Amino acid sequence: MSHTVHPYSHRLGIIRDWKSRWFAPRGKYQEYLKSDVLVREYLSEKFRGMYVADVQIERNEKAIRIIIRTSRPGIIIGRQGEGAAKLRAEILSFMQKHGSKLLKNQELKIDIEEIRSPESNAAIVAYMIAEGLEKRLPFRRVMKQMIEKVMANRDVKGVRIFLGGRLGGAEMARVEDMKKGQIPLQTFRADIDFAREKAHMTYGDIGIKVWIYKGEVFNKKA
Repeated sequence: MSHTVHPYSHRLGIIRDWKSRWFAPRGKYQEYLKSDVLVREYLSEKFRGMYVADVQIERNEKAIRIIIRTSRPGIIIGRQGEGAAKLRAEILSFMQKHGSKLLKNQELKIDIEEIRSPESNAAIVAYMIAEGLEKRLPFRRVMKQMIEKVMANRDVKGVRIFLGGRLGGAEMARVEDMKKGQIPLQTFRADIDFAREKAHMTYGDIGIKVWIYKGEVFNKKA
């Protein structure tokens, strides 16, 4: 029997890199991992609605670097960078509150990177669908419109959207699936972006999954 694997982890070390990049000294691995998970959860909750695609964390002996990739960097940075300074202070207090001893000898750096084409990023597309569903728009219309928007990008070769839950407020939960183009999930060199999201409705959450295929990645010839 075949197994469904996460498209991101399936390609780690082949065409994908880790989202947490560090080597832990002896006895520090659990602490590093716990702080990474807590920071990611905190930032994903804080930035819901700000079109943040992902949060990457890099560490060395002297510094911790948090890279936030978003299509709306101006909202996070704020006027004259006051938003970024405030965010840094909030993360520091959050880490200290949760008993993290990691920042005693380390400096915290925050980088905010802009995503040029948000319609070809699975995490942002998934959030756009959640936004449409939360506004009580018909789910099929939301899916069709989003597929057309995604396929309008030149670098996109295929898209698949999956919804599961009480669609349209129905009593029984069901699943709905739409696809356009190709999604070669088992091809290692296929650049597939994948994201999960939840639309919070009054009658329960609706699960959203998005796959976006952007062609194959080959080694550049010297």
